[in-house]
Amino acid sequence: MLKTLIIVMMIAVVISLFSGLVFLVVDKGKTRRVVNTLAVRVALSLLLLALIAIALWHGDLSLNPTP
Repeated sequence: MLKTLIIVMMIAVVISLFSGLVFLVVDKGKTRRVVNTLAVRVALSLLLLALIAIALWHGDLSLNPTP
């Protein structure tokens, strides 16, 4: 469940990245949509890092699992 949530959040970060690219090309700097998608991407990335740190701290994830 946790790994699925991490993957979903990573996909959301990539979607935000490409939507920012589309807004950059389409709007040509006339609106603030690029800045808004940047803020969303940064927030999602921080949330993802916090989720991974909490999962490592609780022991749900391990940095180097044995096979």
